[in-house]
Amino acid sequence: MRPLIVRRAHGRWRAATLGGVLVAALLCGGCSGPSATTDGHAPAHPARSATIRVPVQAPTIKAALARARPGDLVLVSPGVYHESVRVRTDRVVLRGTDRNRVIIDGQGRRSNGIVVTAAGVSVENLTVRNHLLNGVLVTGMSDADGGLGRGSDGYQHLDPARFPPLDGFRVRYVTAHANGLYGIYAFNARHGVIERDHASGSADSGFYVGQCKPCHVLVQDNIADHNAIGYEGTNASGPIWVLRNRFTRNRVGLTVNTDYQEAYVPQTGGVVAGNLVADNNARDTPEQADGGFGIGIGIAGGQRNVLLRNRVSGNSHAGVVLASHEDVPPLANRLEDNTLSDNAVDIAYQASDRSPGQGNCLRGNTLHRTRPENLPRTAPCPEGNRRSSAAAPRTARPPAGIAFLDVTPPPAQPQLPHARSAPATPARQLPGDVHTDRVPLPAPDLLATRPRHGATAR
Repeated sequence: MRPLIVRRAHGRWRAATLGGVLVAALLCGGCSGPSATTDGHAPAHPARSATIRVPVQAPTIKAALARARPGDLVLVSPGVYHESVRVRTDRVVLRGTDRNRVIIDGQGRRSNGIVVTAAGVSVENLTVRNHLLNGVLVTGMSDADGGLGRGSDGYQHLDPARFPPLDGFRVRYVTAHANGLYGIYAFNARHGVIERDHASGSADSGFYVGQCKPCHVLVQDNIADHNAIGYEGTNASGPIWVLRNRFTRNRVGLTVNTDYQEAYVPQTGGVVAGNLVADNNARDTPEQADGGFGIGIGIAGGQRNVLLRNRVSGNSHAGVVLASHEDVPPLANRLEDNTLSDNAVDIAYQASDRSPGQGNCLRGNTLHRTRPENLPRTAPCPEGNRRSSAAAPRTARPPAGIAFLDVTPPPAQPQLPHARSAPATPARQLPGDVHTDRVPLPAPDLLATRPRHGATAR
């Protein structure tokens, strides 16, 4: 059987069989409270905090960050900055005055654009592009050089005593384009918000949240297109919410996985609600060595996840796939009130003989074809399916892709309101209250004014 989803380890691709589409019905949700929609409405920083302007008061972003104290705002004017930026001071806000014209450019030579290893940091309203590894890396797994997140300077197993999770972060109104691993990457970090960002041209995934339990991370109102994978959540356990995002024209739209190469096995308790996951079979994307293609949502070894009111359409292999990962079965995932259409198969259940799943359930979904065909009848909510496995079908070899540096850039993206004048708001007490019952089924044109031309879902 051909593997469907790939995972990256030690700089190489390793395939992980993505089986049985379980419909994990996401608790639909919106946010309330000062940190749910984080557009400058939370309490401002103390009065003594300073604004350091680049390049007027400091010639480089590095120089400004070296001067910054907790609560300060580093405000960057338009320009192309050829530097790798590391934020090591707690509660600093790093902001561009113009999202589309403040550009941190790796020139295809530097590893990371921005590495955050301090608590309470907010990165906002700028572009990071052309880095060999990551656009923005937020991690508590760090060393004196500024970062050891998975896929950064090589993978290391987490020692929780040595590397406690980073506590508090925000990445908003950031455009991450043409980065060799992840666009925006939170690893061993918790109590964070990733919102209103755009990721494209990532050779692994546009957005990645990994190795946190419990995470307390909210991923909302983002766009991922033309990546190998739009979003990955690996060993990222609840509470974690992926809400109202647009994942279109990637190779794979969204994955929720367990992986033994990261701590906190198994992954549990995620909520994926109100997302548009469409047409994830784009050839003009970075190629995976053995990876998936044409999959909307994949759950591999995930447990007790909820997929709720997502619109999943036009995926050439399957809309949703529910599978095992090695000896970790898919357990008690719920897929509820999702609308699936124009997929080769709407839901495919592919738990392995080694780790058969059970307790996965479907209710209220609009769909046309499942594998096996009797899945809706044998996996009703709330009890779900009995302990069972299902063979994965043979799949065609994925089409050749393109180099990540060759992916077409996205159009200009919306600005953080009042970027030049809004007070700095460090990333504290996030994500605030999240109400998944308020997230509706998205329209086919969700966030359609922001992606590149031609990415509107059917």
